Order: sequence, then structure tokens, then C-alpha cells
Amino acid sequence: MGLSQLDLNGGTFKVNLPYTWLGWLIWVIGLIFTLVGFVSTATGEILGLAIAALGLMIMAFSSPGSLEASLHGIRKEAIDPSELEAKAAASGLSIDNWWMQQTSYVPTTDPSDWILPAPGPSTWDNQNRYSAHGDGSPLPEHPVKVGTPTPATITLFAVFSFFAITCLLILTGLIMTEESYDGGIGPPAIITAIGLILTIIGYFRAKLLRQMIDTPTSLVRSAPAGYPELVGQVRPVNEGCLTVVVDGNSNMAVGNMVGFSWEYEQYQCRTVKTDNGTTEQCSWVKIRSDSGGCPFILHDGTGGIRVNAHSFKRTNYGQYLKRWDGAFAQTLGKQLMAQAVAGLLGGARVKKHRWTLYGLRLGNPVYVLGKTVSRPSEALQAEGLDGTIPNSLIEVWGHEDAPGVKCTLQRGSELSNIGKSRSGFEMVVMPILLMLGGLGLIGLA
Repeated sequence: MGLSQLDLNGGTFKVNLPYTWLGWLIWVIGLIFTLVGFVSTATGEILGLAIAALGLMIMAFSSPGSLEASLHGIRKEAIDPSELEAKAAASGLSIDNWWMQQTSYVPTTDPSDWILPAPGPSTWDNQNRYSAHGDGSPLPEHPVKVGTPTPATITLFAVFSFFAITCLLILTGLIMTEESYDGGIGPPAIITAIGLILTIIGYFRAKLLRQMIDTPTSLVRSAPAGYPELVGQVRPVNEGCLTVVVDGNSNMAVGNMVGFSWEYEQYQCRTVKTDNGTTEQCSWVKIRSDSGGCPFILHDGTGGIRVNAHSFKRTNYGQYLKRWDGAFAQTLGKQLMAQAVAGLLGGARVKKHRWTLYGLRLGNPVYVLGKTVSRPSEALQAEGLDGTIPNSLIEVWGHEDAPGVKCTLQRGSELSNIGKSRSGFEMVVMPILLMLGGLGLIGLA
């Protein structure tokens, strides 16, 4: 099925099932939890509702966006098979050091990648970065060619979330009605607080989604002054791009980057006392992180425009590019230091280490909504620009919002970003139901 046969209007309801083996595996695990929970509940064990709620939430979050699976199928048909094979060969799990138990993983699927073919680096005109590409027509995936999609209002995410919330509220209510209960309004207050926080987060995410859907996309060659929405391909500026060395380790270096964010985490375990003795509690703890970026050219086929990636307060790089895992730190000294610091600060034992890199690379699709301003004459002279190309005279910044406009930079085209997104209804209404349910339980306390 080609993109022309796909209805980009998600409609009111759509069944969205996983499209990768890993997604299906997680979804089936959630289904097993759900069935076990309901069977336990039917036999009189009310804690089975907690297991069912957990399973339903696993199924909800493993269900993709309403258009994501269809777009993935179109990507497999539209992109050159040799290019897909090259990406597949570079992805997956690699054992970097068997003795040190160090591995690296590159995701095998990328929902933010190109769906339709895009020009390769060999076709870029790096001598005339701001001029049109080829005949000057927009890229195949540009919104002026494919249109703007709309997520389905309700998907299986909303269905599973609704039943998970219902199970949680019923379980809490049953526990509160027991004679031995002495928790007061604590549990329902926690549920209400979580619902409120998720509602606020969902509200702002829904606003950004609505902004993306409602704002018309401009062509670079005619980009207006103000706050245009632009979609195109990342290409290098005259100064070049970045090589990101994650956590100062040269073995974890990734090149051709224009924006990045990495974090280093430790899997820390503690022994805690319980009524039945002691138990071990483990969790991932973020130790340090870094982010940054450099200018790049956003090229949509009609022309290129300079974008200052480092100036954007809101960036969304989507799925991580690469992750490194290890049972030990990078060196023996760092391993001993990590163990000592974790032990002194919280009595924890460090069992695993993880470094995760997110970012925007050359050739990636990119969505930008920022403020266009005139470039200084010194910058134009440094690049040898004579001003005959209008879009070479302006650049995009992301540090200053306008009323009703939030500057944002996202990896992926408008099509892929909206295609993998939940609807505004699902982002807001589900948390509101959780919050209202918590308030209702407070009234019963």
C-alpha cells in the first residue's frame, strides 16, 4: 500500500496493534498479566486487580500510534531495499567486550526516520547549501505533498488505559473498605496527585500536537518573517558538524551530529528492612547527563535555511540512537569510584551501567517551528553570500516563544511525528479520569 492509498485522517476509533516482534512480545506479556490478574480476582484475591491493571498498562503503552504501523509498512516498501539492508546491518545488539560484559544496541526500527525516499549525501550541493535541490520541488515527504495527518481520537491505548484505571480505583476502594484499613486519604491522594501531574503534562503535549496540526508548513524558499513551520532534511553548515563523545569515552563516539542529549545511569540496589525481614530493591539512577547542538541547514528541496539547534528550549529527538550497557564502568578506577560514591550516599550497590544517546544527525528528517531573524552581514560575508537567495539571508532561532506559539525542534517529519503520536483526547482525558477517580475515593475516606 502506498501513501496515496492511506487515509491520514485517523477517525474516531482505530485498533492499533504492535508491528514489531518486540512490541508483540511486550503486548503478549501484558495480556498474560491481565488474564492472570482477572483469574485471581475471580477466585477472591483482590490483589489480582493490581496485576490486571499492570498488564493493561503494559498493553496500552506497547500499542503504537494510530498511524505508526501503516507508515512503517509504507517505509519498507518505499525506501530502497539496499538502504534498508545497510541500516539493518548497522543496527541490533553488538558485544563490544565479552569479558567486561559490555554491549551496545542500535534500535532496529525508528518511527522518526524517513517514510519516503530522501536525497542521499552524494546528491547534496555543499557549495550552494541554500539553493534548490534538483528541480526545486519539495521533498516527497513534505506536508505540501502528503498533507497533514490526524491521529485517531480513540485507540486501544485509551481502552486499555480506561480499564487499568478502573481496576486501580476498584482495588483502592476495596482496600479502603476493609476494617483493618488505617491509611486515611493517603492512597487516594496519591492517585489524585499522579492524575493531576499527568493531566498537566498531557495538556501541554496536546497543545504542541495541536500546534503542529494547525500550523501550515512553509516552503524554505518563501519562508516568512515571524514563526514559520518548516520540515526538511538535516544538512551540514559551512562550519561542519559534531562528533559526540559520550561521557568522555572515545569508544562511545558518534559522528555527524547536530544535536544531542546523553545520560549515564547506574542500576543501584539496596537492602531494605520489611515486616518479613529484608528485601533487595533496585532501580536505574541517573548519574550525569549532557546535551548540546550546533547550527545546521534545513533543506526541503526548495532551498536551505540555517537553523541554530542549540538555541531551542524544546527538543524531541524521539527514540534513542544508541545505548551502551556494561556490568562495569569504563575503567577500574571509575568502577571503584562509582561503588564508593553509591555506597556512601545511599548504601547502594552498583550492579550495571548504562549510557544512552539521543540526537539529530545529518540526513535525518527534522521538524522546526522557530523564529526567523535576519542574519548579520558579517556572517553572510564569511560564507561568501551575495544575498541573491532570500532564504540565505535569514536564520531560525528557538529561544524566544510568541503568544500562542511554542518554539520546538523534533527529529522526524511532520508525517512521522504525528503518525506515532497519541491523540489530544488520549493525552488529557485518561489522566483526568484517574484524577477524578482519586478525588472520588477521597470523598469516601
